[in-house]
Amino acid sequence: MTGRTPRVVIVGGGFGGLAAAKALRRAPVNIILIDRSNHHVFQPLLYQVATSVLAPGQIASPIRGLLADQENTSVMLGNVTGIDSASRHVIADADEKKGLRIEYDYLVLATGATHSYFGHDEFAPFAPVLKSLADAELLRNHILKAFENAEIEDDPERRQALMTFVLVGAGPTGVEMASAIAFMVQTTLRKNFRRIDPRSARIILVDMGKRPLGTFAESLSEAAKQRLLKLGVEVRLEKPVHSIDAECALVGDERIPSKTVIWTAGVAPSPAGKWLDCDVDRAGRVRVRNDLTIHHHPEIFVVGDTATLDQGGRRLPGVAQVAIQQGQYAGKSIIRQITRKPPLPPFRYFDKGDLAVVGKGFAVLQSGPIKMSGYVAWLVWALVHIQFLAESSLRISVFFQWVRTYFSGHRGDRLIIEKHGNG
Repeated sequence: MTGRTPRVVIVGGGFGGLAAAKALRRAPVNIILIDRSNHHVFQPLLYQVATSVLAPGQIASPIRGLLADQENTSVMLGNVTGIDSASRHVIADADEKKGLRIEYDYLVLATGATHSYFGHDEFAPFAPVLKSLADAELLRNHILKAFENAEIEDDPERRQALMTFVLVGAGPTGVEMASAIAFMVQTTLRKNFRRIDPRSARIILVDMGKRPLGTFAESLSEAAKQRLLKLGVEVRLEKPVHSIDAECALVGDERIPSKTVIWTAGVAPSPAGKWLDCDVDRAGRVRVRNDLTIHHHPEIFVVGDTATLDQGGRRLPGVAQVAIQQGQYAGKSIIRQITRKPPLPPFRYFDKGDLAVVGKGFAVLQSGPIKMSGYVAWLVWALVHIQFLAESSLRISVFFQWVRTYFSGHRGDRLIIEKHGNG
């Protein structure tokens, strides 16, 4: 590195990647951030796009815009396909250019996670996921169109199948999505149709576990369950999903006719472990050392959902706060290496708590010894989520939209956008 400015390549423009880039904003380095999308999306609110509360542009920002004032950083729209750690190159495809080799002195892998059907990839055509803005828009179109089709359906059984929504996975995404659909049919859509009553829709939340929100305390899981039931959500626990097709889902021994099954269950890490040919856990997450690097490669940092690290005898959860703190740590560690200062102490995650919203005015909060549910927890949830939006303009926009939805039930974006014919 003598005689030239060190190059840091960051793969991924999510929470971890952006945090690393910003931590390096004043460092004597050249940064290249590579992402398949040109935008950073606030994933915890994707379900609000899918249920028409917010528009896509309210939870996403162009990565170039977020880093525009950071002169040591450039952004590349590309798809990373491999890493040559021996020669220190990232291999990527960009538009029609295949196999581009981007040299690095330091590498931060913040590639996130994708969905997992737990070995049942045949479910994929019939059970869409919610991981990106494109997913959220497709789901919004599908949910709204289900009611439009039910309005003109004469067969009672087919009409009910159109108005039955099955969500597989009772973690935060499943619980928040199920409660959001329930709230939508009871308020926004209630007076919009003449031949159907949207309130007769069935929302069914399915999980193999013994309780929803299994990572929360039992008292909070029970509070969330009772709130779901009050909203009219049917909760099926300890039930495996045997099959899903275009007509129904087989849950346990129950056949549920449904035209809408949404997969809100497991996640799988990116192929970073294969790229690096390094030690991974059973799920494929890269096992990192306590400084977030991998064995024999102190120049490679792996953060967020791509990595696995135990703290206090438990694996760190795949949440935004972990990715942000790890990204910041990676950036600061690189500065220490470049400036030849002593290394940072081992990474320690500061747990600020877990939150999940369950419909209007109700959330559950768990932070150390603090456990609460209800309206106050919901206010905390709202404040925290607004705080972590990438831009102040988005915070203002989302705040006013939430206020409007809270008091009137009006939603921000109920457009079904599809291409028709040759137009």
